[in-house]
Amino acid sequence: MRVAVVGVTGMVGSIMLEVLNERNFPITELIPVASKRSVGKEITYKDKNYTVVDLETAVASKPDIALFSAGGSTSEEWAPKFAAVGTTVIDNSSAWRMDITKKLVVPEINAHQLTKEDKIIANPNCSTIQMVLALAPLHKKYKIKRIVVSTYQSISGTGVKAIKQLENELAGIEGEMAYPHPIHQNALPHCDEFEENGYTKEEMKLVRETQKILGDNSIAVTATAVRIPTSGGHSEAVNVEFENDFELTEVRSLLENTPGITLQDNPATNTYPMPIYAKGKDDVFVGRIRRDESQPNTLNLWIVSDNLRKGAATNTIQIAEHLINNKLV
Repeated sequence: MRVAVVGVTGMVGSIMLEVLNERNFPITELIPVASKRSVGKEITYKDKNYTVVDLETAVASKPDIALFSAGGSTSEEWAPKFAAVGTTVIDNSSAWRMDITKKLVVPEINAHQLTKEDKIIANPNCSTIQMVLALAPLHKKYKIKRIVVSTYQSISGTGVKAIKQLENELAGIEGEMAYPHPIHQNALPHCDEFEENGYTKEEMKLVRETQKILGDNSIAVTATAVRIPTSGGHSEAVNVEFENDFELTEVRSLLENTPGITLQDNPATNTYPMPIYAKGKDDVFVGRIRRDESQPNTLNLWIVSDNLRKGAATNTIQIAEHLINNKLV
């Protein structure tokens, strides 16, 4: 299995290498790919050094799978070029997510929809992945009518520049700003750019991607996305209204038996999900499960996950594993 990692020197790219190693992914040849300024650099994978190549070289080598984490414009230009030579691309950017000809995949939910003809597969947004993984079994059982979600998102979702801004602020150093305001001792209700409707792109991703992944455009979703000064892990307060009523014991049982979910829900022992616990782990953590007492058939959940792992690198690699296990590449 010849695997290209596009954007290998970036934050998600480096974690992809970690996850590939941890999961013992069946690579016969690794092709590390980055922008021209990184070409010639060396990266290490499984105690072996590899030289970073450019996109043209990578396409010419015709890898079986290309794992992309290099931004939307790069994906728009280069994913079709890889696909044209027979490579299956799994893309982390937003470039292909809402393309009606492309699958948007969380493996535990909808990988069964993939076929050999799917040469460009979209990886959902990090905040969407963790929410839908927890909600999918509940939607199947009770049918979701409406979701109200507020996110508390790590600065790592913005990238290295944001982490550097926080480090500078903590050290009292003036430096380049990733955000229009300080992040230390602050909370910014501003994730990504604002759209014409007053919502940010991050908020609208939660709306559109949730409907696409769950295959139900009737689900009403409204979101507020907030950036907070944590360096790893997104948290979400999710209020979900169902068509049918539920029992909390059954909700907990459904979640506990969902692959990729870890239940942390015991207020008596102060057990609930937190980003400090989720960082570096692949599961989605769910807790603070309680009935919304203000209206019927409505549930409150607190959902936390490492946005760079299950929210990006791990989900991408799980898609690739599904393709291999089902002989789709």
